[in-house]
Amino acid sequence: MIKIAPSILAADFARLGESVQAAEAAGADYAHVDVMDGVFVPNISIGIPVVAALRKITRLPLDVHLMITRPERYLADFVAAGASIVTVHVEACDHLHRAVQQIRELGARPGVTLNPATSLETVREILPYVDQVLIMSVNPGFGGQEYIPTMTDKIARLAAMIRQTGRAVDIEVDGGIDAERAAEVVAAGANVLVAGTAVFRYPGGVKAGINAIRAACLVH
Repeated sequence: MIKIAPSILAADFARLGESVQAAEAAGADYAHVDVMDGVFVPNISIGIPVVAALRKITRLPLDVHLMITRPERYLADFVAAGASIVTVHVEACDHLHRAVQQIRELGARPGVTLNPATSLETVREILPYVDQVLIMSVNPGFGGQEYIPTMTDKIARLAAMIRQTGRAVDIEVDGGIDAERAAEVVAAGANVLVAGTAVFRYPGGVKAGINAIRAACLVH
């Protein structure tokens, strides 16, 4: 089943709770929360208090993507705040297996993220231990960027790698995803689509944006 995870980075932060509730009512599967520290990526976004606030107003799983250095320092805090899924970057962890193991022990689903230029080989050894791999299809740090076309082949190669493990590991894609791109990445093997601008800034509204992406996925 294809899951749609609207990214709150594109929401109206003055009405963030209402925006997330609108996405939930429109049939979103997750709320995607991008956490940036201004060090690992060239931007600063939100943190633990926002995750805790969202947990109080939505039943959606909170898909927390940590774009921060040494994320293991804050894993317990994010899970305690209400994170359902915690995804860390392979580029940001000195001891990736330890971080993944800690996320699971804390009671959340662990995931790992790859930047566009990072080789898939960096996740081969961690695949038996994660529930999700996030492919960044733009360079992380800012919303509204255009999809990098070569990421489609990377998604397909990751799907083949996962099949070799015999495990059900979700493939999430983040960056430049809209109704036009959705069918392409789903055909390549993705099953969790992060969409910010294409949902929260869709001309017809949040529900229409989600419906457009989901309809495109039905082709496959």
